[in-house]
Amino acid sequence: MISSSTLAISWQKPDIEEERWEFFSHPAKKEWYGNHDVTWDRIIGSFDEGTLVPYPRAPLLGDLPVALSYSSYEEYQTYLAKAKRGYRKNYSRMEDALQEAGKLALPAPIVLSCGGEGVLFSGYRRLCLGWNYGMVPYVWLVTL
Repeated sequence: MISSSTLAISWQKPDIEEERWEFFSHPAKKEWYGNHDVTWDRIIGSFDEGTLVPYPRAPLLGDLPVALSYSSYEEYQTYLAKAKRGYRKNYSRMEDALQEAGKLALPAPIVLSCGGEGVLFSGYRRLCLGWNYGMVPYVWLVTL
């Protein structure tokens, strides 16, 4: 027999302004931005042309390698499960809300694509929530 779940997440187009920190302050992503000549204005200019696409748990989104997506369970253990309490707290709140309500509406994580390479721009905890509950989450894919 196969057990199934009625838990569900509805993925919405995210608000890029709520993710500004990821561009201006996230140290791990600065090298990717520099290697691909990505500016904030370039992201803003392409953002509304993005699309919601399914992202099964893998280091690739279709044929696109996605840097910093930390898709393996071992990476999840390192970057989220064993992270400092403050970082995990937001994930735990989403997890509790999903279990209590049975469904959530969340902004989709954002993946930027440029030159045949991608980077998880924002939304790692939201991505993990879907993956860890056996769902295929959707991401907002922005091609620059």
